Amino acid sequence: MDIEQVRTNMIEQQIRPWEVLDQDVLDLLFKVKREDFVPPQYSSLAFFDMEIPLGHGEQMWSPKLEARALQELQLKKTDKVLEVGTGSGYFSALLASQAAHVHSVDCIAEFVTDAGRKLAAHGFSNISLETGDGVLGWPGQGPYDAIVMTGSLPVLPDSLAKQLAPGGRLFVILGEAPVMKATLITCVAPNSFRRTVLFETQVKALQHAPQPERFEF
Repeated sequence: MDIEQVRTNMIEQQIRPWEVLDQDVLDLLFKVKREDFVPPQYSSLAFFDMEIPLGHGEQMWSPKLEARALQELQLKKTDKVLEVGTGSGYFSALLASQAAHVHSVDCIAEFVTDAGRKLAAHGFSNISLETGDGVLGWPGQGPYDAIVMTGSLPVLPDSLAKQLAPGGRLFVILGEAPVMKATLITCVAPNSFRRTVLFETQVKALQHAPQPERFEF
């Protein structure tokens, strides 16, 4: 298998058609080797348009969702980023390639350990990994210029947007199946936020995600 040709096919046939046109993002997908972060038993699926199982009931985002989320965040080299849900560490690597520092949190210790090993092997020194529940954010290191939630949330906790610095962006997938909407929330001024619905998709909810109130009759 010509792995670079397969990588090119992924970018040209899956990612570009999903409105990912930012050349810096596309170039980064050639640089950070996705196959190095996929669980070994699924290495042959690294470039497929699918979510790859990571264990513990969790999954890796599809390549097109990773690329689109990265493009929407519009990261700068001075940005401090919070990632909730480290997973494989691949998206952490993409974030760290564009930002000053990434704080990544996962409640599954095995993911944190494995991701740390892979990220160190690839020379990333601007990522702090922690084991913990970040579903309501990670205020101790805030405020952040960007926050990304790698699992969906049925409802948005107020605490998340409040951890954004002025101009900060929060990428989050909101709602419940079958209707979930990738949403970008921007802090336009202290305690003032703009919400933009980007596209519809479906991903597994974060562990311990807050639930909407249910009315019983």
